[in-house]
Amino acid sequence: MRRLRMLAVLPLLASTLAACGSGEGSGRPTLNWYNFPDDSGALQKAADRCSQASHGRYRISYNKLPRAADGQRQQLVRRLAAHDNALDILGLDVTWAAEFAEARWIREWTGAAKQQATEGTLRVPLQTSTWKNKLYAVPYNTNTQLLWYRKDLVPTPPKTWAEMIGMARNLARQGKPHYVEIQGAQYEGLTVWFNTLINSAGGSILNPTATKPSLGAPAVRAATVMRNLARSVAADPSLSNQMEDQNRLAMESGSAAFELNYPFVYPSMKANNPALFKNFRWAPYPRVDANRPARPTIGGIDLAVSAYTRHPKLAFEAALCLRNRENQLTAALVGGLPPTLRGLYDEPSFVKAYPFAKEVLTSLQLASVRPLTPAYQNVSIAVSHTLSPPSGIKPVSSVRTIRDQIDDALQSKGVIP
Repeated sequence: MRRLRMLAVLPLLASTLAACGSGEGSGRPTLNWYNFPDDSGALQKAADRCSQASHGRYRISYNKLPRAADGQRQQLVRRLAAHDNALDILGLDVTWAAEFAEARWIREWTGAAKQQATEGTLRVPLQTSTWKNKLYAVPYNTNTQLLWYRKDLVPTPPKTWAEMIGMARNLARQGKPHYVEIQGAQYEGLTVWFNTLINSAGGSILNPTATKPSLGAPAVRAATVMRNLARSVAADPSLSNQMEDQNRLAMESGSAAFELNYPFVYPSMKANNPALFKNFRWAPYPRVDANRPARPTIGGIDLAVSAYTRHPKLAFEAALCLRNRENQLTAALVGGLPPTLRGLYDEPSFVKAYPFAKEVLTSLQLASVRPLTPAYQNVSIAVSHTLSPPSGIKPVSSVRTIRDQIDDALQSKGVIP
């Protein structure tokens, strides 16, 4: 009877071990890549390409996170805090690397992997992957805002915010479309607007070591620009509720003359309003001061390797493959996501699809990043809550409130994400 029981158990044990080995019974490891949900098919194509290129050493499974950034972060944080070893490659928002690195949820990039990750990669996107002078992720894609305008209304684009608001006033007096579309709702977009303006004015939200708020005169200048727009005829009546997509729709409807937004608005305008598209143009992000270049805040996704993956060597290799030249070009052409590899900005197919490639590259080279700190979620809440609605901003006192709340947040007091 004992021998019969052993014979019955052995097949079950063998099948269990095979399932644990790869998830597909072949002995080939499956690397789980968690990233934002991509409807274009570019991410799935990258996963398929890299799986094939591994020649059977691994397979990449693309797992879609929730659509909202908060939901993405929440899922990753909960699973990493539980030491979930089913996560291998993580698509991180550009504000998460410091938090995840400080929590020891992601692995440092070193040696040959680090060299490959940094070679040919734009400098500013790399800053989003760095914490305490160590690289914890590799930039997969990036994004930056440009000024979009109607050439039939504005033959020459404005160079500064003051000039743009002045042009909007002139258009309003003539009874023409004149709104400036910008993200004014109480969310991350409002923080991005403020961060762009304060960096463009020569300042920053935090000090270089991310231990104290910086702010000061540049912050007051930034807050003043926001208030001036919100209280002018240039402001869309829905400013305090608007996000990127509402800005896009307002511009496409013909009610606006200017729009500060990401390149996704270009193909959208082409498809949704071909007549207006003929006069749809782009220019560098407007300056705060005429003698100082604007420093738009970049977005994007960085790829990190989980601290709990069972296949770290393969995960690093796969992450590099996922963001290689071919896959970044596909993500740009199909998914509309600007690349982080400098060489692609000279690629003919990319330049053809992105006639504004030169302006995007210049913007990325001058760009700023959001504050690099594990407490970023608290910092962002302090900024967006205080500056909402933009018409209610009191530059000096609002900046003082932000400074006090950020100081508390950096000491783990006050605001909770």
